Amino acid sequence: MKAALSESLADERGGPDERLRRLYRRWGSGGFGLILTGNVMVDARYLGEPGNVAVEDDRHLGALRSWADTAKADGTPVWMQINHPGRQGNPVTTEGRTVAPSAVGLDIPGVPAPRALTDDEIVDIVERFATTAEVAERAGFDGVEIHAAHGYLVNQFLSPHTNRRTDRWGGSIENRARFVLDVVARIRERVSPSFAVGLKLNSADFQRGGFEEGESRAVIAMLASTGLDLLEISGGSYESPAMVGKGTAASTVAREAYFLDYAATVRELAGTVPLAVTGGFRTRAAMDEALASGACDVIGLGRPTATHPDAARRLLDGTVSSLTSANTAVPVPRALATHRTVRTVDGLLDLQWHTDQLHRMGAGRDPDPRHSRIRAMVGAVERNGIDAFRSRRRRSVS
Repeated sequence: MKAALSESLADERGGPDERLRRLYRRWGSGGFGLILTGNVMVDARYLGEPGNVAVEDDRHLGALRSWADTAKADGTPVWMQINHPGRQGNPVTTEGRTVAPSAVGLDIPGVPAPRALTDDEIVDIVERFATTAEVAERAGFDGVEIHAAHGYLVNQFLSPHTNRRTDRWGGSIENRARFVLDVVARIRERVSPSFAVGLKLNSADFQRGGFEEGESRAVIAMLASTGLDLLEISGGSYESPAMVGKGTAASTVAREAYFLDYAATVRELAGTVPLAVTGGFRTRAAMDEALASGACDVIGLGRPTATHPDAARRLLDGTVSSLTSANTAVPVPRALATHRTVRTVDGLLDLQWHTDQLHRMGAGRDPDPRHSRIRAMVGAVERNGIDAFRSRRRRSVS
């Protein structure tokens, strides 16, 4: 599976254009069994990153259909990952303050705290997820994946650290899971039975007082009876970016798959729902071992596909036995390497470096493994300014 990577390649109206089609033409011919898009936001007022595609209605239906058709040209099914950033909304593009289950800010300097959502707003967001899924089906996508991991809004409802509500949406794990269960149920009501619905869930948030493995197992048990077509296991958030291996146990990193051990423990809880594990896989041998163990059914490849868009084909036909990655890291003194802020910034730089590779392919060029993180950071600042202008212009026109 080509796992989700946020592309930040929307046009000035928030829809997909030729850049996304070029990028997905590369992935579509890359030999994958399933392709997931990056973040598609359900509310254009709240973007996770400048340049996110946002689908609130059918205004971009033609462009979305062209995107799906291009990605599926070689017969690979394509799912749209749908998301709301909550308190992780990008302050450059967010209209007013970010929103969250509770007014708990990110532990990142300079990022303002969100405001707590009202009950009516929560119900509206559930409906927005369903609307985006319905439009995705009409556009020709084969399914959606609900992003309930990495510290975004659905994950914020699940976490006792970010959800301190005392109403029906907070308190017990059953109440905190109400939001994600309602999202799944409402999508199922609005799409065809043949349209796939998957979900990405954190094994844990890896921060004190956050969503932990015991609660994650309880949520998986609740989700098992909802008819999900795929459950992808991940972990971490912007504050604790375990999804890129930052802060992950050394023994787990050595095994390549950061979340494989956890996936094995929830195999029975998930019932008949196929499990995907994404994060850390680099060698064919480790992938074969993971599948043979029964811990997962699907191998997710994320960041390697930013520099190897044909990674699946090359692994499966034996052209390569491992996926190498350029050393793009900026050396960090050992005394600072475990500091939360340093880890967060390092994780964000890593994300931006890989985003730059996607932008190169969107522009019709090949990936550049020698690209430096400093150049990636400078480019991000420049793009954020342009995309912020576009976002403000889009809101003024609408």
